[in-house]
Amino acid sequence: MLNRDKEVDLARRAKVIEWLKTEVVDHVAHLLKGMWEGSHVKMVDGLASLISSGYILGRRLGISYRSLDEAIVEKMKKHRQEGHQLEDWYGDISSLEEHLRKR
Repeated sequence: MLNRDKEVDLARRAKVIEWLKTEVVDHVAHLLKGMWEGSHVKMVDGLASLISSGYILGRRLGISYRSLDEAIVEKMKKHRQEGHQLEDWYGDISSLEEHLRKR
C-alpha cells in the first residue's frame, strides 16, 4: 500500500469513528425523547440503536464483539460482588450477566 493510500485509509477510519460518536449521541437523544414521550417503541429503538452503535464503534476501535461481551460480563460480576444497588433492589446485574453468559 502506498503512503498516500495509508493516509487516505487512516483519514477515512478517523472520519468513521467521529461519525459513530455523533450517532451514539443521536441515539441517546432518541432514547431520552422516547422516555419523555413514554413511547415503548421509541425507547426500544433508541436502546437497540445505542447498543449496536456501541458495538460497531468498539469494532472500529479494534475491540472484538466477544471481547466487549466478556468485558461487560466481568463488569457485571464486579458490580454484583460489590453489592451494586440495582442488584440488591432488582437483581438486574445478575440477570444481565446470566443473559450474556447464555449467548
